[in-house]
Amino acid sequence: MNFLKAEWRKLAIINYEINPEILQKYLPKGTELDFYQGKCYVSLVGFMFLNTKLLGFPILFHRNFEEVNLRFYVKKKEGNEWKRGVVFIKEIVPKPALSFVANSIYKENYKTMPMKNIIHEKDKELLIKYYWKDKVWNSIEITAENEPLKMETNSEFEFITEHYYGFTKKGNSTSEYEVCHPKWDYYLVKNHQLNIDFKTVYGNDFECLNLQKPISVMLAEGSEIEVKTKRYLKSQGKSIK
Repeated sequence: MNFLKAEWRKLAIINYEINPEILQKYLPKGTELDFYQGKCYVSLVGFMFLNTKLLGFPILFHRNFEEVNLRFYVKKKEGNEWKRGVVFIKEIVPKPALSFVANSIYKENYKTMPMKNIIHEKDKELLIKYYWKDKVWNSIEITAENEPLKMETNSEFEFITEHYYGFTKKGNSTSEYEVCHPKWDYYLVKNHQLNIDFKTVYGNDFECLNLQKPISVMLAEGSEIEVKTKRYLKSQGKSIK
């Protein structure tokens, strides 16, 4: 069953390498960290949520909005296959009703903060800016070439964007939901500027990111997406709807 349908567009993705030990306490039971070329990634992602429908119905004044999230990458063995997914540290949205629904139903760590964006095209360039306010304004800014490129197999971009499950830790329990979308195109990033206080927004565990430069900066076009209804995972690997 589809819980949510929407478009995710113009995803600004800021990637950092992080000590895996920092993430252990956030790791949902039954999952393990997923590495790319031996590196453990955490990503700050800003994007536009557009044409949002909940259970098939648009919500007045809540169809189009920004989101910024901090996430890391995991995998879970199911039978002979690996499910590759993400775990969110915090997801920021601009309206309280969005946080209420997400926290109540999906048990994610959504927070409401003032947000704004700038997205425009000029002289074959894309300018993407996302802002969110936690005491002071934080921001992501990316300038990119306005020519979408196809995803390359086994690339870093493929690793970051081809995680199709969300896993949520709640005490000793784990829930799982699937996110369906096609492969995304990307834009060649020319410049970026970041103004982010990771300690204030995400806590002491992530203060280290204030002292680091990103290992990569990406801009994905995105697509229409569908989020399936979640299920709870039992410790023996079975599930409850």
